[in-house]
Amino acid sequence: MISPLSWMPLAVMVFGVGDRPIYFLLTFAAVWPILLNTAEGVRRLQPSWLSLAASLSATRWETLRHIVFPGVTAHVLTGLRLAIGVVWIVLVPCEMLGVSAGLGYFILDTRDRLAYSELTATVLIIGLLGFLLDAMARALYRFATHAH
Repeated sequence: MISPLSWMPLAVMVFGVGDRPIYFLLTFAAVWPILLNTAEGVRRLQPSWLSLAASLSATRWETLRHIVFPGVTAHVLTGLRLAIGVVWIVLVPCEMLGVSAGLGYFILDTRDRLAYSELTATVLIIGLLGFLLDAMARALYRFATHAH
């Protein structure tokens, strides 16, 4: 994976200044962890489970529903958790790309105004929000993997 932040100049060149390069960079950052973890989950499916489904004359939908989806759920959710972390890290620098709102913009604004107490509070809020996002991803993982 190439750092999504290294794509910033190209994203601005292609999409211009504003929200579109941010959407591109965040999507680019999120796709790879989810895609790679999903592929790993599919690769780790037990071939004997697929053989069992075939021997029981399971349809494609039944095989997907009862074997493939439960077998890859943990990997997909791990990829989602990683994607949330990467996107959260990439979001703040992306919002410094000539937008007029967002956490990155606010950090630059507080720096320019020499409002260091607000800047520190913003950094702490970013950390707290990141922690809460990760906690929600962990809770979703626990719920989804213990439900089966």
